[in-house]
Amino acid sequence: MAGEERRSVPEAMHSLSMEGRRRLLVSGVTDVESFNEQEIVMGTTQGTLIVHGEELHMEKLSVDSGDVVVTGQVDALEYEDAPVKGEGFFARLFR
Repeated sequence: MAGEERRSVPEAMHSLSMEGRRRLLVSGVTDVESFNEQEIVMGTTQGTLIVHGEELHMEKLSVDSGDVVVTGQVDALEYEDAPVKGEGFFARLFR
């Protein structure tokens, strides 16, 4: 109808919560691109989040709610707003 406003679905809230440097709770995760014991790369509603550390494990991954729990020694958190041209998944994987 004329004059009706279109309502958009709000994007999932993204947040980080770290307990010490041994447990990281992340919400607003849209996908997990790659993971190993030194690096976890995940897409969030606010850009790509890269977690660097040692002995990293995904303790919980909920696709429905977009929540991830990471345990291990977290050394750094890094965001990428947009992929760098020419640097895709495999380029980051083989750094």
